[in-house]
Amino acid sequence: MSPHFLKNIDYQKPLPLENLVEFQSGQVVSRTLAQGKNLSLTLFAFDKGEEISSHSSTGDAFVYLLDGVAEITIGEEQFHLKKGETIVMPAGVPHALLAEERFKMMLIVAFNP
Repeated sequence: MSPHFLKNIDYQKPLPLENLVEFQSGQVVSRTLAQGKNLSLTLFAFDKGEEISSHSSTGDAFVYLLDGVAEITIGEEQFHLKKGETIVMPAGVPHALLAEERFKMMLIVAFNP
C-alpha cells in the first residue's frame, strides 16, 4: 500500500466538498486536508460576521468559495466573492476575510519549494 499524503478525508469515495466542513454558530471551523513544507490544503466554514483579521503569509494563498458570500481584503482593496468564485492572495501582502453571509471555502497555500 502506498503512503497517503492527504488526511481527514475518505479515499476512493466521491464526496461533496462543501459537506466536509460544517457551520457552527459564532465560529470559524477548519478541516486540514494536507499540511506540508510546500503546500497546505484546508477547508473552512465561517458563520455570518466571523472573520480572520489582517495577516500575511509566506506563500501564495488560493481561495475558492464553496458556498455563501465573503468579503476578502487584499492590501487596501476589498473584493466580494460568492459561491464558485476564486481569488489569489499573494505572498507577503496583508489580507483578511469576513463572512458577509455564512460561507465555506477551500484554501490552498503554495510555498516556495
